[in-house]
Amino acid sequence: MADIKTKSFVTASKSSIKDPQLRQALEKVGTGFDGARREAIEEISEEKWEEWRLKAREIKEHTIDNLDYYLDMLYTNVTNAGGYVHFAHDDNEANAIVSQLVEENNVKIATKSKSMVSEELGLNHVLEKLGVEVYETDLGEYIIQLAEETPSHLVAPALHKTKEQVASLFQEKLGIPYDEDIESMARTAREVLRDKFLKADLGISGANFLVAETGSLVIITNEGNGRLCTSAPRIHIGITGMEKVIPSLEDLSTFLRLLPRSATGQRLTSYVSIVTGPRRITDEDGPEQFHLIIVDNGRSKMLADPKLREALYCIRCGACLNICPVYQKVGGHAYGWVYPGPIGSIVTPNLTVLQNAKDLPFASSLCGACREACPVKINIPRMLLNLREQLVQPSDGSKSTSTFSENIAAKSYTSLMKHPSMVKLGNIMLKGLQKPFVRDGVVSSVPIPPLSIWTRSRDLPKLPDKTFHQIWENNLKDNQDTNG
Repeated sequence: MADIKTKSFVTASKSSIKDPQLRQALEKVGTGFDGARREAIEEISEEKWEEWRLKAREIKEHTIDNLDYYLDMLYTNVTNAGGYVHFAHDDNEANAIVSQLVEENNVKIATKSKSMVSEELGLNHVLEKLGVEVYETDLGEYIIQLAEETPSHLVAPALHKTKEQVASLFQEKLGIPYDEDIESMARTAREVLRDKFLKADLGISGANFLVAETGSLVIITNEGNGRLCTSAPRIHIGITGMEKVIPSLEDLSTFLRLLPRSATGQRLTSYVSIVTGPRRITDEDGPEQFHLIIVDNGRSKMLADPKLREALYCIRCGACLNICPVYQKVGGHAYGWVYPGPIGSIVTPNLTVLQNAKDLPFASSLCGACREACPVKINIPRMLLNLREQLVQPSDGSKSTSTFSENIAAKSYTSLMKHPSMVKLGNIMLKGLQKPFVRDGVVSSVPIPPLSIWTRSRDLPKLPDKTFHQIWENNLKDNQDTNG
């Protein structure tokens, strides 16, 4: 499995917030991707968009509830088309299957299209240990491969890099003159990779969807390199999570409307590749062998949990990242693994170890923007609360992650809220105590723990002049006076 650094979320977040270049790059997430998504929705009307979202959710819910049936159908139809299907329980099994295919077929060079699951498995390092030259062909993935980094976004893996950083990276790794022109850098990458496509023995791809009724693998991209990976080498390995299956091509049409608009604001991506088995006698090109590796790696754990099963509906569009105030501050690398942002804060603890990723479910303001942006209406805030509950009040006998001081604070708050008179008295006292620290309607720089810790990095809204009860009583009195 890829290197997991989820324990370092707090430290990494503090470092990311202080990085000015990252700040500049992340500003483009909301104004760029999310802005384009909003424009794409306005183009087709809110009503039509909601209709598509509901349809997609129904498809996902039905498929996940009947996953064994559709995986069996997929297996049958991939096999009938001349391909091979391998089921991998975890990352070790998946990597072992790829390693065996590499050794049996004497693979020396592999080209690879964008695949989050292969990042999850740490597949590139496995292949390199076998002596295989591996080349990422998606431009963003190619950049971070040269930089020896991991993706920072589900759709734009090199989002955190500036063009100046990429130009320096190409100069260092490819031995070319420094050139900041984006088209020139893309052309350089194309020239380097084109030679690898011609020499590659193996092409590896992920999958956006798996169509059960036809046994097809679907790849949605804005670069033609993904299609070259699936057709130019003599062997094609598709590797993806088991939740990517959908029943039919008709269902695919619904997701083709939603995914590009949610991810980049496009009506449709430049390329939609549907791969069904190896090359046939009548085909001019295509692989001699097609292998589909379907990965569990913790997904069955989510499937078995009614409170978390919904996370398997995710189509990896990245819309929740683009609108999340936390992601926009800390970026993707702070999350410490392959899947960042709101959906990553649910998926990562379940695919790894919840106790080691205990900070991720709390890395949310629970504003609900992610749920509103999600094209399949996943209730991310509800699942984050569920994970928080598992951490604080575990039902499996494991140790609670809450500290002694947090337990005292929670019990004190519970006791206080049971006595309205104490709440009223406390409100009066705090109104007086806050006055020396109020500036422009907020409380800042309070030198008293634990408020000193809180107000060191954020402002605390001042207590209002009137409580809810006072406002309510005044409204009742005004209504009574008005009515006679």
